[in-house]
Amino acid sequence: MLNEKLHSYIEGLIPERNSLFTEMEKYANEHHVPIMELAGIETMLQLLRIHGSKKILEVGTAIGYSALRMAEALPEAEVVTIERDLERIQTAKEFIQRSGKGGQIIFIEGDALEVENNVQAHGPFDAIFIDAAKGQYKKFFELYAKCLKADGLIVTDNVLFKGLVAEDEIESKRTRNLVKKIADFNKWLMNHSEYHTVILPVGDGIAISIKKR
Repeated sequence: MLNEKLHSYIEGLIPERNSLFTEMEKYANEHHVPIMELAGIETMLQLLRIHGSKKILEVGTAIGYSALRMAEALPEAEVVTIERDLERIQTAKEFIQRSGKGGQIIFIEGDALEVENNVQAHGPFDAIFIDAAKGQYKKFFELYAKCLKADGLIVTDNVLFKGLVAEDEIESKRTRNLVKKIADFNKWLMNHSEYHTVILPVGDGIAISIKKR
């Protein structure tokens, strides 16, 4: 209960987003499209501001919410974003066109595991944001970490998966298998020989990884 109260308190302090973002948040809620939780995305945006990221790769566009939030927070940055779902791509393009931020955002349509060559043409990147199929996080990380600059950072969302990574018993076999993949990824990432990683319990849990010098 205390955690829920603190979560509500923190979200209540976050300034109101502009009308397009609140519309996108409502759309995502009504159409069951996963977007970053408010505290999580505000944390990520602050990290990107501190880091001074100018070129960002996003794995998983969905409806374009986080891409647009990054474009607004970092007006000099370019966001390259990957999405394979045709319906979501169309919706994202509509929102982005309305935003006036289209010049900052480059779409790559297709499966993130199959468009590496297209992505590399736009790199290297200051930052990478992973927010796509959770069961493929390790593959995404390994594939696109090669496109990261020496002083770059990688942000991975949903690494606590509604707290289920800390549960011993999960009834649904499908959910249990997914949670195991996320937990295995977390353990692998925290022990990666080339990265310093910290997991922050904000939003749905975000992992921040930076290359070791």
